[in-house]
Amino acid sequence: IKIGIFEPLSGANAAGGQLEVEGMELANELRPTVLGKKVVLVKADNKSDKNEATAAVARLIEKEKVSVILGSWGSSYSIAAGDLVKKNQVPAIGCSCTNPQVTLGNDYYFRACFIDTDQGRIVANYCANNFGAKKVATIQEVSNDYSVGLVKIFTENFKALTGDENCIVATGNYNTGDQDFTGILTNIKQANPDAIFAPGNYTESALIIKQARQLGITA
Repeated sequence: IKIGIFEPLSGANAAGGQLEVEGMELANELRPTVLGKKVVLVKADNKSDKNEATAAVARLIEKEKVSVILGSWGSSYSIAAGDLVKKNQVPAIGCSCTNPQVTLGNDYYFRACFIDTDQGRIVANYCANNFGAKKVATIQEVSNDYSVGLVKIFTENFKALTGDENCIVATGNYNTGDQDFTGILTNIKQANPDAIFAPGNYTESALIIKQARQLGITA
């Protein structure tokens, strides 16, 4: 039985993709057979790229003839591959792709994790009720469906919780791979928010936090 693994094994999200692959390999080691048949894992690298995501899934379906596909880390890549999965009626299961668009309207895409509507709502509640925050700045990775979706849902929920349409006092946009966030953060510092909501990949997120502290932002 062939199971396709569809993950970013190179590019910006390679570390995340590798973590998921290791989990799948462990599961395969623990349960190497299904219904008395050997399970074979076939990997396809989507290279942290939406176009490559489509090509990787096409290869798994058309060339490798897999029975099911697992992945991908990164909602954008799962969304990009969704039409192919649906058209060919090969079931896919996402382990960590939380954007609702991954499975919406697609009877062949499933997920094993929570979704962004839950994440955004819970973080907004935590921000308002645990921090007592009234003013928040948001920073989103505009090339990442995960980040954009979360900022949208967080914003809607935080406005509802505070009853203030102006509670988001500053916003910032960046692209995957950016390294200098001082312009965005300088603008946010002037707005003096109680908290900053900046969902994104670990590399850019770490740089945002580091540069915010260097600028004297204590939120």
